[in-house]
Amino acid sequence: MDKLKVQQLHDEIMEKVREYYRLCHAPAQNAPFEAGKSKVNYAGRVFDEKEMLNLTDAALEFWLTSGRYTKKFEKALAEYLGVRFALMVNSGSSANLLAFAALTSPLLGDRRVKRGDEVITVACAFPTTVAPVIQYGAIPVFVDVEAAGANIDTGALEKALSEKSKAVMIAHTLGNPFDLSAVKEFCDRHKLFLIEDNCDALGSKYKGKFTGTWGDIGTSSFYPPHHLTMGEGGAVYTDDPLLKKIMLSMRDWGRDCWCNSGEDNSCGCRFTRQFGKLPVGYDHKYVYSHFGFNLKGTDLQAAIGCAQLEKLAGFTEKRQENYRKLRDGLKDLKELTVFESLPESEPSWFGLLMTVSDDAGFTRNDLTGYLEANLIQTRNLFAGNILKHPCFETLVEGTDYRVSGTLENTEKIMNNSFWIGLYPGMGEAKLDYMISKIREFCRK
Repeated sequence: MDKLKVQQLHDEIMEKVREYYRLCHAPAQNAPFEAGKSKVNYAGRVFDEKEMLNLTDAALEFWLTSGRYTKKFEKALAEYLGVRFALMVNSGSSANLLAFAALTSPLLGDRRVKRGDEVITVACAFPTTVAPVIQYGAIPVFVDVEAAGANIDTGALEKALSEKSKAVMIAHTLGNPFDLSAVKEFCDRHKLFLIEDNCDALGSKYKGKFTGTWGDIGTSSFYPPHHLTMGEGGAVYTDDPLLKKIMLSMRDWGRDCWCNSGEDNSCGCRFTRQFGKLPVGYDHKYVYSHFGFNLKGTDLQAAIGCAQLEKLAGFTEKRQENYRKLRDGLKDLKELTVFESLPESEPSWFGLLMTVSDDAGFTRNDLTGYLEANLIQTRNLFAGNILKHPCFETLVEGTDYRVSGTLENTEKIMNNSFWIGLYPGMGEAKLDYMISKIREFCRK
């Protein structure tokens, strides 16, 4: 191989990629906004040539599974969050599946979650926060959310507790941290695992500490609308070496070996030990200690993530700035309630949630229909109430799931609430346009 020629060709390709970004993608990202003609998306990708250069570099290397860039991303994410371990996976939903699956490992002894054990959560959620609990045969126990921030009502936790309780698994709604002090104290006092679904909140802080790092496991999503994008992708993170070991095993087919792809015998015991009832010296690369999956991401995704992670602090600042502008522009409208954060929180907002008042004189769908007709994308708060969806029609209350208390606020959010975007690529003109159209409708 002529290394000099290869390097020259590599550099030429990279320069062409830079030029391609400048000609193709930069104009679209910087296009002027035309009110009533340009669409206001609720979210979008924010990137520059660095993401494309990393992606091209990984493609030229042609190591298509997890590799050099994956390790770099996992290390950088863990350092950013201040945790010991981070593992990249192929989506945020896979991250939630892996996080919950880890709690079922026999390595956890009596603390492991078994079939019939209970997990406290909320019905006002994204479905894949709840799905792993049901898929593993555990019993989700649903409690209500509080109205102001659409997060778990911590006053309902004690009533939801039973002798079967093993864990709490909940999300920070639209980047707005739930009351981590109360939830963490409750979990510690009753020796319950805490999984923080941090998929909509990467970069948010509570009492100066990043969300996702308070509990036993945090999860993230890197789907295009989220705080970082890889196209598809996600991560789990923890400070617990045992949980990291379990999640690594379950992510990678359930294998016992921890050698990286393409590496042999870094564990030092490939042909020297006896596992289970296998013959002595059975190849450790093919010993399975868990019923696992293949949830790895690719180096192509990780390469994009490495460039995105460098921008996260700036993304967070812009999300906070955009939230303040929207909130200040709408907070005096008596027809709407804009959701707020706790005093101890520094949210990296995913969106601006609003609830239409009962006496507004119009419905949520009236308002969202008007906004959509004016090219402003809107979204309901995910499932609203997951119990009302077709996927629950075959489940039996009291057997497959349990409801603790009433879900009054959950019902109101399902019927009256919606949210609009405030992602970092949202310019002043789009924010002003959304404010003006909402105010215009309310005046009518």
